[in-house]
Amino acid sequence: MKSEIILISAIGAGKTTVGKLLAERLNLPQCSMDELRWDYYAEIGYNQELARQKREKEGVLSLTRYWKPFEAHAVTRLLAEHQECVIDFGAGHSVYEDPELFKKVQQALAPYKNVVLLLPSPDLDESLQILSQREGDLSDEELSLNEHFLRHSSNYELAKLTIYTKDKTPEATCSEILAAIGLPSG
Repeated sequence: MKSEIILISAIGAGKTTVGKLLAERLNLPQCSMDELRWDYYAEIGYNQELARQKREKEGVLSLTRYWKPFEAHAVTRLLAEHQECVIDFGAGHSVYEDPELFKKVQQALAPYKNVVLLLPSPDLDESLQILSQREGDLSDEELSLNEHFLRHSSNYELAKLTIYTKDKTPEATCSEILAAIGLPSG
């Protein structure tokens, strides 16, 4: 089993923030999907202009549907290219409606024992409320998309560990993750 720590969740759950802290504590590089994804998308023909048109004419949901094959490709490429690091996925990189894309990502994550789902609370309505407050500048369409990310079964099927963050600092969340996976927290 591979020991990298992979953080998954909805928008605003703290993946990048907690990932940075984990990387610092473990003296490992942090690999943030939101920073690396565009080069991976380009490998299989991502069209920025088409994506822009989809968002303008059909909205955020159409854009995210367009992104799905690119997101699955980015997951497999990032995992193949980056070892001994802390990885934080973008919110959509762990949610798939298409069974084939989900299977591709599930197989890519199978060897990793530390796939951690960050959620504010076990209560999904409360989690949605907390995330919506954190990400106050999201449009109604983006809030709806985040609710989809939060409620979709993919995250729960891919995660090997769930950590709840309500009323915890990012530092406390980091310590809890390290303790849960059996690593020293300080």
